Amino acid sequence: MTPTARLQAAIDLLTEVLATPRPADAVASAFFRARRYIGAKDRTDVAEKVYGILRRWARLHWWLNRAGYGGEGQPAVDARALLIADELLTRGRGAASVAEHFNGGKFAPTALEAHERALIQALETHTLDHPQQPDAVVAEVPDWAADTLRNALGDRFVPEMQAMLGAAPMDLRVNPVKGTREQALAALAKAGVQAEPTRISALGIRVRNRFPIATLKAFQDGLLEIQDEGSQLVAFAANPQPGQQVVDFCAGAGGKTLAIAAMMNNKGRVVACDVLDGRLKRAQERFRRAGLHNIETRPLKSARDPWVKRHKGRFDRVVVDAPCSGTGTWRRNPDARWRQLGPGLSELLPLQAEILDSAARLVRPGGRLVYATCSLLPEENQDQVTAFLASHPDFALLPVTEAWPEGMGVPPSTDGMLSLSPARHDTDGFFAAVMVRKDVAPDTAGAEEGTEDAAEA
Repeated sequence: MTPTARLQAAIDLLTEVLATPRPADAVASAFFRARRYIGAKDRTDVAEKVYGILRRWARLHWWLNRAGYGGEGQPAVDARALLIADELLTRGRGAASVAEHFNGGKFAPTALEAHERALIQALETHTLDHPQQPDAVVAEVPDWAADTLRNALGDRFVPEMQAMLGAAPMDLRVNPVKGTREQALAALAKAGVQAEPTRISALGIRVRNRFPIATLKAFQDGLLEIQDEGSQLVAFAANPQPGQQVVDFCAGAGGKTLAIAAMMNNKGRVVACDVLDGRLKRAQERFRRAGLHNIETRPLKSARDPWVKRHKGRFDRVVVDAPCSGTGTWRRNPDARWRQLGPGLSELLPLQAEILDSAARLVRPGGRLVYATCSLLPEENQDQVTAFLASHPDFALLPVTEAWPEGMGVPPSTDGMLSLSPARHDTDGFFAAVMVRKDVAPDTAGAEEGTEDAAEA
């Protein structure tokens, strides 16, 4: 493709992303599948243009607003305006160069309109960053999350959020049922993949160059799984033992289920639950490839599914990777900052509390409940744990350093809970807390169960 054709393809893709109520990665996949004629290098260039704009969204909008876009009676901030601004402010193109690309030729963007020519003149010679930009703009944080993140992070607010602006690395997890990290690193090196051990996870590998991992024999044979290092550490916090009974209550695509089952060396039982049956069915292929036969799937109708009540107190470990705002994964999903494609925070908070309350019923006395999110917001993390412990006196917080597997290093801990962020740990932003169910006298346990049964009847 010519440079002008790539620019038009980027405008088309960004237009679809902004108009489609689906995650940007899903929209991009569908976009390129429908355009097989776009080669691999061209796809990379087009995708990088669009994802770059999503990562620079607040600063680009700040400049466009300053140049007379987006207000009442002013030109709209559309894909063309964003591409024009990005070419000038980020890529350093001059006005003449940008105008030349918008020439109306074959496969090129249509010719510039008068207000677009004025925009080019207004932005020429400027760069993306400006000393008058507010911290939230510099940090690319949406209004709905800015205050709570600023309060939580204090003087780390800007550096923590700026660490979210780059693309996330690709991390792999070694499946110990299939082999060792040394064997996996050797297989990657033989295939020409630049990789190294992760800093914290004893089973993690970080890939340094772009490579189609799914084409590797080590991946196809189940030795490797794609999983962010932070997500791997949530499974470590659970520290399941061979022979135990474990529930992954919000299993989703099964990443943590796989890690948990492998840590148990294929012994015992892992029940992968989710309200989205389709995701569980797709996860089953991953389970088979990993050679794990201690996993079963259980679709739930809701957090209060009758299956939960029937299995009270039967499990040694219950992991709740709760649905959340996803603020910890903004490196991977930059559009999630600016577009609400699922429940908002006001809906998520009571849902998280309900899921945690229901899942807790599955934990046996002496067993552990692990609550996790991929969020940096205290309301979804520490506050949920505090509220749960206040209303469930039969549970107590177990410091994550005490829950951690032996020989697996030292976990990043804040107030006894696992707390990860891109700036400090170069992982996605993950949170996890481990709570242990106290041993309860038989008559007390019976009274409590009877009361709950009566309430649900």
